[in-house]
Amino acid sequence: MEYHINAPLTKEDTSKLKAGDMIYITGTIYTARDAAHKRMSEALSKSGKLPFELDGNIIYYMGPSPARPGRPIGSAGPTTASRMDKYAPSLLDLGLRGMIGKGKRTKEVQDAIVRNKAVYFAAIGGAGALLSKAITSSEVIAYDDLGTEAIRRLHVENFPCIVVIDSEGTNLYEQI
Repeated sequence: MEYHINAPLTKEDTSKLKAGDMIYITGTIYTARDAAHKRMSEALSKSGKLPFELDGNIIYYMGPSPARPGRPIGSAGPTTASRMDKYAPSLLDLGLRGMIGKGKRTKEVQDAIVRNKAVYFAAIGGAGALLSKAITSSEVIAYDDLGTEAIRRLHVENFPCIVVIDSEGTNLYEQI
């Protein structure tokens, strides 16, 4: 199936999505990679607060290249999701509803996806320049000192991705 969905997501949104569905996301999503996830974990341990609200939101595992003149962002391809697997279950338990990356996820992440009725999407690796065309704005909101790994708030219009692990635990990578 093909769906056009708006972010942030609800459990009703994620419940209808199935592994293999082609999705076009419009709305606000956030970027975070390894270093930002480590900082978020430390922030949760110290203060219990994060730089943005997780409930219903999507994190895109991406570190952009510098923006060209007139564009909000440079190439914006996905990074390997498994590097965030030690952090993902706790973030999902706090309300994170979706993750965008590439590659397989651990059983612990898959279990947390099901437990929280979340979704793991894949964006096409190697297509960062094409994916950046769906990003209409980009703003660093936390950890600016991390450079490309800072947390950014993105507004996306019809950002293309594929459901890899759905809210019932069906895993596209295991089916094909």
